[in-house]
Amino acid sequence: MHKGFLKAGHLPTLFASFLYFDLSFMVWVLLGPLGVAISKSLHLDAGHKGLMVATPVLAGAALRVVLGLLVDRFKAKRVGVGAQIVVIAGLLAAWIIGIDSFAGILMLGCVLGLAGASFAVALPLASAWYGPEHQGTALGIAGAGNSGTVLAALFAPALAIAFGWRTVIGLAAIPLILALAVFTVAAKDSPNTPAPKPLAAYFALLQEGDCWWFMFFYSVTFGGFVGLASSLTIYFNDAYGLSPVVAGYCTAAVVFVGSLVRPMGGAVADRVGGVRALVVLYTIAAAAFATISTGLSTIYLAMPVFIVGMLALGMGNGSVFQLVPQRFKKEIGVMTGLVGMSGGVGGFYLASSLGYSKQLTGSYGPGFLVFAMLAALALVGISGVRRRWRTTWGQLYGAARV
Repeated sequence: MHKGFLKAGHLPTLFASFLYFDLSFMVWVLLGPLGVAISKSLHLDAGHKGLMVATPVLAGAALRVVLGLLVDRFKAKRVGVGAQIVVIAGLLAAWIIGIDSFAGILMLGCVLGLAGASFAVALPLASAWYGPEHQGTALGIAGAGNSGTVLAALFAPALAIAFGWRTVIGLAAIPLILALAVFTVAAKDSPNTPAPKPLAAYFALLQEGDCWWFMFFYSVTFGGFVGLASSLTIYFNDAYGLSPVVAGYCTAAVVFVGSLVRPMGGAVADRVGGVRALVVLYTIAAAAFATISTGLSTIYLAMPVFIVGMLALGMGNGSVFQLVPQRFKKEIGVMTGLVGMSGGVGGFYLASSLGYSKQLTGSYGPGFLVFAMLAALALVGISGVRRRWRTTWGQLYGAARV
């Protein structure tokens, strides 16, 4: 991070966006680290486990579009405050009323999805303060809030053993209240925020081929990240016989790597171009998850490969969002919602398909193999559009580095 970046934008807003995003993501994936305890309590099979952890991801995907539209119309800070209040109220209500059925867990998952939709608030709020030359770094820092998934994996399993998983749901409201206080005081909407557009103009973006490309690319990078963050505690417990706490620690290690390198992915993309970065990262991801699909025999063999794969996905998240504001700066709010939605859909696919793969075939391998094939398809796609993007973006959209 150089001095020009430190002087370019609004650091309190950047920090507030990160913290808001971080603790919202902690809550979004909460059912994954609690999954072993919940499944034992409610007697869930592998398919139900997969659906349980995938429901907040899918709900978050849908709600990101809604929040993206609201951000463009009412500005990010106001929408962020309102959404956080709803999530806090939902957590407290679930704790007070109690959850004793699979249907109740799915209802809670829908509320947690709103926390996942915080992506459509934090990134536009930060992005609007920075020019094209700093987009990768700024959005990488704000987007590093996905490290909140590490907090959930580290603390939720142990807290569930000590106090019960239902109590953990209520306790999760405490850090959200603190984050809301910081966000309310420190965050500020940029004066450069684009003016609202008619609703029809938003849906016109879906007629743009580049919009669909970004949605697909992010469905692989972020979908892989959040799908693994939601599923790995259950996977490590089932596949390698780890205790819930140890499985949570292993998940935290893998997710921490993916979160840590997201700003690096944005910064690297600022230097070498997002397209070039993604070509390398999709290649690594496809190879890593194809290897995992073979069924590595011990956790000691599996962990390094998961870390390499998550490195590629985490950096890929930053690289994709180095490109999006360059192509769609005036529509960044709704584009963040659309692209973020596709990332959530990718995460829902991975989390649910791993559970159903185990239930139908007795192995998680086919689920990982199909995901590796999606990463390979993304590699083919980014390689196909790279020449057109590099030759047209600078002239048409004033892009800094593609």
